Amino acid sequence: MSLAFYLANSSINQAELPTDFAEQVADFQQQLHSAIEITDIAPQWQYQVPELGEGGSCSLFDQLASEFYDLEATLCGKTPANLRLLQQVGAVVQFYRQHSGSQWFGVYQSRINPRGESVLVKLAYFGAASRAEFPLTPEFAAISNNSTVGLSGKGRIINNVESYVAAGGEYYTCDPKVQAEACLPLLAKDGRVLGIIDSEAFEQNIFSGTELALLIAVATSLPAILAN
Repeated sequence: MSLAFYLANSSINQAELPTDFAEQVADFQQQLHSAIEITDIAPQWQYQVPELGEGGSCSLFDQLASEFYDLEATLCGKTPANLRLLQQVGAVVQFYRQHSGSQWFGVYQSRINPRGESVLVKLAYFGAASRAEFPLTPEFAAISNNSTVGLSGKGRIINNVESYVAAGGEYYTCDPKVQAEACLPLLAKDGRVLGIIDSEAFEQNIFSGTELALLIAVATSLPAILAN
């Protein structure tokens, strides 16, 4: 996916990008391509998730559910295609972790879950245990950047969470230590939203320059994997 198409369709403010931004993104894209092609990562089919509060809207910080979330049911089986999907997405997450200064990162795909609900499902991540699914509904988008981006296809970069919330911005708190968040859409060639990526950091003003170039390189590389 071209950088120009992605920036135009995801509402990233191009005026704030450095002059060598395209070169930085292209370099990360090339490295990502190599990492994806040679991956032998064992996929993680199950992972821990937090307990949800009353009504299922909010995660309870530091309280883990007794049952692990199982991707097999949502992905409809441990097929060779799903195995390859999780391996490649896992390689992207590993690459991002090696090069980023963030403390949490997840890749979500738009799916219909076993209950027939339209959701963003977390395919792979690093960091603390976190919610597995985000409902793709206007109601949930009122409190969640993930759902908002998943519905709109427009990215959100919040380099100061405290100021954003104080100004009335909606925010789904998974970890109170998070000071900055970048949530970007994963777009098909026709502009459809295939999913999102979400990155969170314990320091403010991290998502700019090279860090943002890395994130957008990931966002423009993943659609080819998710669309297969």
